[in-house]
Amino acid sequence: MVCGGFVCSKNALCALNILYVMVSLLMIGIAAWGKWFGLVSSFQVVGGVIGVGVFLFLVAVVGLIGAMKHHQVLLFFYMIILFMVFVVQFSVSCACLALNSEQQNHLLEVGWNTSDTTQRDVENSLDCCGFSSVNYNKTCSAPCFHNLSCKSCASKIQEHTGEVLRFVGGIGLFFSFSEILGVWLTYRYRNQKDPRANPSAFL
Repeated sequence: MVCGGFVCSKNALCALNILYVMVSLLMIGIAAWGKWFGLVSSFQVVGGVIGVGVFLFLVAVVGLIGAMKHHQVLLFFYMIILFMVFVVQFSVSCACLALNSEQQNHLLEVGWNTSDTTQRDVENSLDCCGFSSVNYNKTCSAPCFHNLSCKSCASKIQEHTGEVLRFVGGIGLFFSFSEILGVWLTYRYRNQKDPRANPSAFL
């Protein structure tokens, strides 16, 4: 059977969805591990990562079942959802790669002001106090606060922000192209006839 045939398309789609299942389980496991060991105390962050992992897992399961059974309806919905995820992920990845330092600083400040638990996590992990300036009249959970030797968290975060955004943008672009590959494989696979099935049963 040539690679353009029914069996090859089915196997490629199954392999792609198995990869998505493993990535989703990894995301859920890392978020749960971070929460369990106290690395991240913000429920919004952990819940967001777990939510994305569960969504990816469900989409992958739908794609896997549709590929195994050559189910036209499941494959159609899988293709539509995967294309929408591709559009969102591709846009976010491009935005991550295109942000300048001023825009990065603005987004960091917005995120900083959103959650007190996130602020405490950052202060503890980076040993810093406050976002743009250190105020020793306020409380801070960082170890440096007792020695009066703290730096602002913005200066420490910005040392790595560019690298992190490039990394996240690159990973996002890689997975977005794997998603458009999945859309193409699904479209192609839906329109192929199963050589073992009754030809008159094909839609």
